[in-house]
Amino acid sequence: MTIAVATMVTLAVVSGGSVVADAPGARAATTGPCDIYAAGGTPCVAAHSTTRALYGAYNGPLYQVRRTSDNTTRDVGVLSAGGVVNAATQDSFCANTSCVITIIYDQSGRNNRLTQAPGGYWPGPAPGGWDNLADAKAAPITVGGQKAYGVYVSPGTGYRNNNTNGVATGDQPEGIYAVVDGTHYNQWCCFDYGNAQTDGQADSPAIMETVYFGANKQWGYGAGAGPWVMADLEWGLFSGVNAGYNNIASINHRFVTAMVKGEPNHWAIRGGNAQSGGLTTYFDGRRPNGYHPMKKEGAILLGIGGDNSVSGRGTFFEGVLTSGYPLPATEDAVQANIAGAGYAPAGGGTPAQSIQLVGTQSGRCVDVPNGSTTNGTQVQLWDCTGGTAQRFTRTAGGQLQVSGSKCLDASGQGTGNGTKVIIWDCHEGANQQWNVNANGTVTGVQSGLCLDAANAATANGTKLVLWACNGQQNQQWSLRS
Repeated sequence: MTIAVATMVTLAVVSGGSVVADAPGARAATTGPCDIYAAGGTPCVAAHSTTRALYGAYNGPLYQVRRTSDNTTRDVGVLSAGGVVNAATQDSFCANTSCVITIIYDQSGRNNRLTQAPGGYWPGPAPGGWDNLADAKAAPITVGGQKAYGVYVSPGTGYRNNNTNGVATGDQPEGIYAVVDGTHYNQWCCFDYGNAQTDGQADSPAIMETVYFGANKQWGYGAGAGPWVMADLEWGLFSGVNAGYNNIASINHRFVTAMVKGEPNHWAIRGGNAQSGGLTTYFDGRRPNGYHPMKKEGAILLGIGGDNSVSGRGTFFEGVLTSGYPLPATEDAVQANIAGAGYAPAGGGTPAQSIQLVGTQSGRCVDVPNGSTTNGTQVQLWDCTGGTAQRFTRTAGGQLQVSGSKCLDASGQGTGNGTKVIIWDCHEGANQQWNVNANGTVTGVQSGLCLDAANAATANGTKLVLWACNGQQNQQWSLRS
């Protein structure tokens, strides 16, 4: 059906007010994911979250922020034992200045906290080749109706701990899950969370085992345009036993639960909607050739590859590593706990996924010619077919993403009338951010100009440009699911 554009996508983060401790969603949970894993005989050896406690009794800090104005730090904890984050702590501390996330604490008691990643084979962009720290305000959401923030990983951002306690090494069994933003990803390496090598070098296959989320096709991949839940095992991403294509489905949800687990010559991938429903098993079988036995080294990373490859992007909310290979029933119970936590976008509602942009004047859809994925391809009007080349996802970062990893882009970062509207690899630039407005226009954040059917034409093949907003119908768009 066709849905009229009703709200503007707001990209700025507004500091929130105080949070009442006994508000809905703030009460202690009876159990958390790590309580469930422990009951299943596979206890957590690392538990990271910026959104909530992962044990029913946890009452410590979730993460630490540092503000730019004076470089002081503040721990951000929970509203109550076992509950959700007290985001008001961050909002008041970071008011009128920027903040970065400096520490993601380990709730397991093993002190496997995550901090700024040092450079590896690939240097990071920060001084000394270290990686950047995440903007603490960049990923606002709600959990159980309460405000929270995720870890927003843009390329160059990464966290790591190379000296851990109790994390699986060698061929020891383990389980890993992460809850991530299903709309924030790209096709590059590697937005990972999990077990990695300790030296930041790609020394050998089989020295790491992590959850990967994205649309990378360099090594292993699945069906459709992605994204997929896959495993980074070093010297390759794997979607199954084969080194290349495996017939696993793309996973398209606003919030995604991603799981990878492994034991001697056996591993599995599972995933699901972190807001509702159960898990899908995407792969369950033997190790790929050359990956038995595993030679895991027990470091933990987030947002980067094992050799510090820093091209990936994504948003992390919570995740754990376990000791032992979790049973499916245990993972199903963890998924039910995640779904019950109440993850939701900030401001309510769910950003549109897989929608068509339909011109009011023409009745035709915004279309990528011939389904091209070539950078610089100018988008056009075309009869609505429902195909992938006409399906856009509005991401948490304000982008309009198509074909898995391409974004609607103002060519050359142009801000003048007639600037071509093209597709390009998704990045963090303002020329790829769009406001979908209540008056039916779609405007570029950088330029303030409207998405426009050139010369008010309506025929198939009419090119789309940016133009000063004028209230004409060739600048009016509706969303069709």
